[in-house]
Amino acid sequence: MAIHRPDSADVSRKLLADFLRELEVRPRCMILAQWVLDLWPGGAAVIYLIEDQESPQWTAKAVAGEIQAEDEAVPFEAGTLGLLAERRKPLLFAGRELAREQYAHLHVRKTLVSLAYVPIMVEDVLIGALEAASFDRPISQDDLVVLEDIGGYAGPGLSGALEYERERSTQLQSISRLTQLYDLEKVFNSILEMDDLLPIVASKFREVFEAQAVNLWLVKDQNELLLMNQEGVDPTVEVGALQKSGEGIAAGVSDSGEPSLISDPEDGALQKRNHGIEEGGIFSLMAAPLVAQEAQVGVVEVINRLDGRPFDDDDLFLLAAVCETAAGALHNASLVQAERKVEILETLVTVSKEITSTLNLDSVLQTVVNGTKAVVPYDRAAIALEQRGKLQVRAVSDLQEIRPGDADVARLRDLLEWAAVADDEIHITQHGDSIDTEREETQAKFAEYFNSSGMHAFYAIPLIDDQGRVGMLSFESADPDFLTEAHLEMIRVLAAQVTVAVRNAELYREVPFIGVLEPILQKKRKFLALEKRRRRMLVGVALAVVVFLAVFPLPLRVQGNATVAPQSAALVQPDVEGVVRSVYVKEGDAVKAGTVLADLQDWDYRSALAAAEAKHSAAQAEMNRALAANDGSEAGVQRVQAEYWAAEVQRARQRLEATHLRSPIEGIVATPYLETFVGRHLDKGDTLAQVINTSAALVDVSIDQEEVVLLKAGETASIKLESFPTRTFKGKVAIVSPASQPQADSRVFFARVNVFNPQGVIRAGMQGQGKVWAGWRPAGYVLLRRPAMWIWGKLWSWFGW
Repeated sequence: MAIHRPDSADVSRKLLADFLRELEVRPRCMILAQWVLDLWPGGAAVIYLIEDQESPQWTAKAVAGEIQAEDEAVPFEAGTLGLLAERRKPLLFAGRELAREQYAHLHVRKTLVSLAYVPIMVEDVLIGALEAASFDRPISQDDLVVLEDIGGYAGPGLSGALEYERERSTQLQSISRLTQLYDLEKVFNSILEMDDLLPIVASKFREVFEAQAVNLWLVKDQNELLLMNQEGVDPTVEVGALQKSGEGIAAGVSDSGEPSLISDPEDGALQKRNHGIEEGGIFSLMAAPLVAQEAQVGVVEVINRLDGRPFDDDDLFLLAAVCETAAGALHNASLVQAERKVEILETLVTVSKEITSTLNLDSVLQTVVNGTKAVVPYDRAAIALEQRGKLQVRAVSDLQEIRPGDADVARLRDLLEWAAVADDEIHITQHGDSIDTEREETQAKFAEYFNSSGMHAFYAIPLIDDQGRVGMLSFESADPDFLTEAHLEMIRVLAAQVTVAVRNAELYREVPFIGVLEPILQKKRKFLALEKRRRRMLVGVALAVVVFLAVFPLPLRVQGNATVAPQSAALVQPDVEGVVRSVYVKEGDAVKAGTVLADLQDWDYRSALAAAEAKHSAAQAEMNRALAANDGSEAGVQRVQAEYWAAEVQRARQRLEATHLRSPIEGIVATPYLETFVGRHLDKGDTLAQVINTSAALVDVSIDQEEVVLLKAGETASIKLESFPTRTFKGKVAIVSPASQPQADSRVFFARVNVFNPQGVIRAGMQGQGKVWAGWRPAGYVLLRRPAMWIWGKLWSWFGW
């Protein structure tokens, strides 16, 4: 290879002229490599630069000629380039002297004759290397001097290009960060809902810093922080965690008001934070306060860079800048949240005034279900009240009147009755096909309810005071997230006020004199305004009514719900063992007492009877012969034998008779598939069939405890069953139960009535009404007894004499 030796001035002038046309590193490196190739036709050249002096490595920026670099990055101390880094002066190697491993960073297809290296220096700082390869003739020392001159000229140009790219990269990074800050400000300030803003703030922080996790702490009170949101994975803390002043890193930043950077994994604060964590611990952390209008909103923690490097001061500076934008957005969201709470409180005060200003129960209920719609975005609200142990839906939003038999109201009532069992708040939502409850039964119940009603959220709260449950208040919506924490707080306060208002309205309605005295006074004034003759006539009619009530007798009957008690039954069981030969009845057949239901195989019993009879006859004959022979002793022995075998004959006949299985009572056969017993072996005491006694029925009539003193055994009773609306069954009271039993919200006694049932039409479990005769009483006693007892009880409860 012949080298052209240009004048040094020419080299400097031409090389610098070419360099000045380009500003970036790679184009200048290509110019330099091509310049060497022009001087060495048929050779090859590679230009390497060191971009990071703190962590140096060779980076191939340009290749010219028949050669390739295996990797763009080459270790700083590897092979021949490592010798150049160590000696920092031109090197010349003969191809035959080099092992392939020494220039493994090159891909060479021709035979390498010589390999030359020239360091590119700027003020004694190694910034790169020029590598020249020869394939046709050796490179001489004179050639190496030319290459050294070229490297000296190229050094400042390449250094300037590196500096230019660094400045441009810094500028681009600054522009990128400014753009990020602008975008973040737009995103943050476009959201005013705190629940929506918190996850977005955390996710944007994590995206900007390319971090493993971001924790967003908000100020709960003056000395405490609450972890409201976590984006990513931080095994050292969970959402909902609290940090009091001085307890942790976030609390320390909150106390000082200054950002904090921890880049040493051995730092004591990180060691404490990572205690007990085996994998995924924190090795680098930044934290900065969120301050808006000189008020601290919270603290942001950024955990671990994803590239494994620790955070630096530039990252901390950027974090502080992003925190300013986020703090303003969080402050605005908190103002909106506070304003909404004020609006909710104003609505709550308005509703409270309305429901406490009246004792009209219907007005109270309508105000509750319709008055809160301005601040709670529900689609339907309803209130159900406890009445006689059951819930009744009394008011539904946007409905002036509840129609009997309404399917939607019926479904809602069933759901409220189910919710009332827990005596606690019920909040079920549906997102897509997922219903947020663990119990499969509850999921199935609400899947069906939401499908039929079109709703996707159901919230119910019990109305309870110290006297017990008043009812249930519910809210529904097609939006599963229609209730916020502020709404829930309002509803809980509202529920307490509604409970008091409903209880007061119910008590007012139960006070007798409140609704009676005023109409009485009005009627008195009207009576006194009548003429005298008219007043006398009205007085006479009143006296006649009093006499009628006091003297005229009327039958007194005590009425109650009637239920047919289980009927008596008898079991058909053999007294002997055997195989069933025949069955003569089936399930549902009516039988008389003594009717043969089935027969057992009786061959053995007939044989035993015949043998006993034969032995009895023989003993009788022997006794007669002894008597005829006047042998008293022998006659006595044979008489004993005859008596013994006579008893055996009787027992054999009884066992033979026992093979006929008879009904012990009159009734109905209740055993199914009785015909399948043919051929089955029965032991003594086994059950063949069950016969239910239908000739008489026992009916339980429930009597209120106020009426039980009027009853006694033997009184006549009339029973009207729902299954036979046109028939009346007569009976006698057998006994009045001595102890009461709970029924719904009261206690009752039972009058046991025996009813004749020859046709067997009365069956266990039938229901109806029963009336028990209690004798003749004055009309006033019959008609006014219950109202008088109620009034007496109220007066006693008020005055307690």
